[in-house]
This record gives sequence, structure tokens and C-alpha cells, in this order.
Amino acid sequence: MKRNVIVFGLLSGALISTFTVITMAVCYRSPQFEGSMVMGFSAMLIAFSFIFVAVKNYRDKYNDGFVSFGKAFQIGLLISLIGSTMYVLAWATEYHFFMPDWMERYTAHSLQTLHASGKSANVIAEKTKEIKAMNESYKSPVIFTLYTYAEILPMGILVSLIAALILKRKSNTDKIKHA
Repeated sequence: MKRNVIVFGLLSGALISTFTVITMAVCYRSPQFEGSMVMGFSAMLIAFSFIFVAVKNYRDKYNDGFVSFGKAFQIGLLISLIGSTMYVLAWATEYHFFMPDWMERYTAHSLQTLHASGKSANVIAEKTKEIKAMNESYKSPVIFTLYTYAEILPMGILVSLIAALILKRKSNTDKIKHA
């Protein structure tokens, strides 16, 4: 199981990290934040599709065609952690070394979009306060890391759950015990 998790976790992480570096560089040059978010989440979903491959591979090649929900979920979760960690490291490197003003650009874009929305002055003032607070908190390495994990890890957990539900298969001895 360990080799399976490492191989597919690294593949997942390499895919999402590469995609993130490329899309963020494009987004940085011509800010289209909304479109890049859709593309980013799509890339995460594609990268986490390796969870299905890994669980099926483990079940069929290494475990005589059987895998419990718990074991399948564990495999998916470990792959999610590897892929998410690689994503966090890729974004941290890109952000801190190549795009140190990215958050300021994103904040300016968010405020511009907010002012163009036609919302009331009170709503704009409250949202502006929230955006500026997030910008300030992003300067903390711990908060930066937590925000970045929060972008990707929930999707990995959800894909792991779905993969475990779809690919679980009880052994014949388990079926007999429960009959």
C-alpha cells in the first residue's frame, strides 16, 4: 500500500503543482481571477482522480480484488495529503519568490469588483474590511499555509470518500460472516 500511495500521491501532486504554477503565472500577467479559480478547481479534481486509480490498483493487484471502505478511504486520504502538501509548497515558492505582490493585486481586483457590483455602501465597507483583514492575515506563514491547505484538501477528502464508496468490495469471508 505504501508504494501505491507514494507513487499516486506524487503523480497527483506533480500534476496539480505544475498546473498551479502555470495558471498563476498567466493570471499574474493578466488578472482573470474568476476564470483561473474554475480552472484551478478543475485541475484539482483531475489531479485527485489518481485516487480512483490508486484504490482500484491496490484492490485489484495487491489485495486479491477486495478493499474495505476504511482502507480505500485511508489510501485516498494519504494521496490527498501528499498532493495537497506538494500544492502548498509549489504555491508558497511561487508566491514568496516570484509573486510577492500577488495578494495586493488580488485585493485590488476584489475591491474593484465589489465597488462595481452596485451594493450598498454598508455592504461594501464591511466586505472591504474583510478583504483587507484577509490580506493582512495572509502575511503570517501559518495562516498562509492553512488557507492554502483549505483550498485543496477538502476536495481531496471528498474525492477520497467518493472513491471509497464506489470501489469498496468485501471479501467472500466478510460476506459469509455478515450473512
